[in-house]
Amino acid sequence: MRKPSLLVIFLTVFIDLIGFGIVMPLLPLYSKRFGASGLTIGLIIASFSVMQFLFSPIWGRWSDRIGRRPVLLLSLGAGTVSYVIFALASSMQGTAGLWLLLASRTFAGICGGNITVAQAYIADITPPEQRSARMGLIGVAFGLGFIFGPVIGALSARWGLAAPGWVAAALCGVNFLLACVVLPESWKPTSEPVAARPRFNQWRHTLQQPRIGLLIGLFFLATFCFACYETTLALLASNLFHYDQEHVGYLFAYGGVISTFVQGGLIQRLVQKFGESRLIMISFVLLGLSLATLPYLGLLWTFLLGLAVMSLGSSINRPPIFGMISVLTPAHEQGANLGVAQSAGSLARIAGPIFAAALFDAYPALPYLACGGIAIVAAGLAWRYLCPHGSAKAGK
Repeated sequence: MRKPSLLVIFLTVFIDLIGFGIVMPLLPLYSKRFGASGLTIGLIIASFSVMQFLFSPIWGRWSDRIGRRPVLLLSLGAGTVSYVIFALASSMQGTAGLWLLLASRTFAGICGGNITVAQAYIADITPPEQRSARMGLIGVAFGLGFIFGPVIGALSARWGLAAPGWVAAALCGVNFLLACVVLPESWKPTSEPVAARPRFNQWRHTLQQPRIGLLIGLFFLATFCFACYETTLALLASNLFHYDQEHVGYLFAYGGVISTFVQGGLIQRLVQKFGESRLIMISFVLLGLSLATLPYLGLLWTFLLGLAVMSLGSSINRPPIFGMISVLTPAHEQGANLGVAQSAGSLARIAGPIFAAALFDAYPALPYLACGGIAIVAAGLAWRYLCPHGSAKAGK
């Protein structure tokens, strides 16, 4: 049997996220084309996360019981079907197109357990002292997905509105077949007993562990802020610079380049220099400052600078949070606890798009100002309760 490999799991997640990167920047513009209001756009984007919130812990627990590989394969196969539905929706008109667009994102969310299980897979094959850096591989996959995905989506849109969906479906289908051949199992379910807790009991068990609960709360806030940015960036760029879907795709790719550079190598040096706790605090400060100023950067070069700072803050947030959660979690509960964390992120991705899109309709700067304030509050929480000098109890 082949030995589990970081390269193989990285490629599996990366190719899957290219499909996500193709579709995500187009959702607000496609929904608006169908006549959707800001609130409706937020609901369509949030539908993916509603289902992911409900199902991520289930996939995490299943991967603890039956292994990582079958859950990853199921997720990749279902993702292919969801992109086919998206492609069909893109060629329709009006309300029918909106409903099918909603169906595509809902189905994708139900079976979107790949990130949770990939994190557990990495934890299975990584020593505790290296997990923060190795969890950065998921961030690299996100970054690369948001480099290649939006560019591929922007270029393929020249051949019709449905073309990006078909390209995403083809990539995800190839990824499924490739994973069937080259992805080995990383976890032997019989090696440790797995606690069979009902869903909300698992949440209670996970969140009652003070440091893990705090880290999951901070991840929720970071994800909420990023979801607001992700939902409204296309609309903001359209307002400020009259950008179409192609140019919006390039903006997302630009952020992806910065994120990939940071998480591809810089994150390990930053963790060694500052430690996970301080790095989490720094990430929230950068997020807060960049988000609060972004709507007022009317010159392209200043806007790109603001996006760079935002991408930097976002990219150094996730790896130390998940690295610390993983280190604090017993081996046989990796999937369950990481599933709760991922589910909390999904909850943020439910609230964030609805919140941001509705406020953007009222005044475009509002969601950015609100999220800037939230990020600064989160930085204070990280400093107070995580950083060694934040309080007498921190670090214990």
